[in-house]
Amino acid sequence: MGQVLHGGARTTAAIRRAIQHSQESLRGLAKRYSTNPKTIAKWRSRSSVQDRRTRPKQVQSTVLSVEDEAVVVAFRLHTLLPRDDCLYALQATISHLTNSSLHRCLQRHGISRLPQIASAAPGKRKFKIYPLGYFHVDIAEVQTARAGSTSWLPSAPPRQRSDAPWMTQSHSAHTRSNTPVPKTTSIID
Repeated sequence: MGQVLHGGARTTAAIRRAIQHSQESLRGLAKRYSTNPKTIAKWRSRSSVQDRRTRPKQVQSTVLSVEDEAVVVAFRLHTLLPRDDCLYALQATISHLTNSSLHRCLQRHGISRLPQIASAAPGKRKFKIYPLGYFHVDIAEVQTARAGSTSWLPSAPPRQRSDAPWMTQSHSAHTRSNTPVPKTTSIID
């Protein structure tokens, strides 16, 4: 199996090892391996042939200070609110907090996902199938920014053709029988 190198790598582990053990000049090795003399000097000074990490040794935020991060982490652990709610609540305290900086901070500390609480989250349930003539409507409460202002929004569940077995039964009953479909009469004829 071959060695996996990053896109800008000009040397393999074997070439790096040969550079480290060679007594040839920097220019001679650079010409032989078609690399920069600085690359030859770098690999000659190292004791290993492995690439070093390019990430910072200690990851820290460029936007949030250490104190800001401590506030964010403590708030999230104490309240267990979703990220959007944390952002809304913390922006009053930390004005330069953005959604992406909050997300990166929570990821760094390993708390970007809320723990799953089995007892609090009810499982998904299917809507009850009502007989013909009934219609199921849910109501959701929405509170707006104005003090004491509450709105109620009706929301109907999504219905599919398979949710209404009476449609397929009545359709198939009319198509199977030889009797014609009864004609409706109107007052204006």
